[in-house]
Amino acid sequence: MFLVLLLLVPFWIGLIILAIWLVRSLFTYSQKFPGDQKNREQNASEIIDMRYARGEITRKQYEMMKSDLE
Repeated sequence: MFLVLLLLVPFWIGLIILAIWLVRSLFTYSQKFPGDQKNREQNASEIIDMRYARGEITRKQYEMMKSDLE
């Protein structure tokens, strides 16, 4: 009886550790995006700046968006 208990405790501890590792790896993987250089959030102002720099929006749109954020 003692031998069975001695073998079951490491098994359950290992199973719990495996489950925790699996959950953590799934959630950290889903937060990473391939195009994200530093894997950080960008604020709205940075996004507008980048869109203007790439030519996606006009100067008028850029200024309107910037004034909306203020």
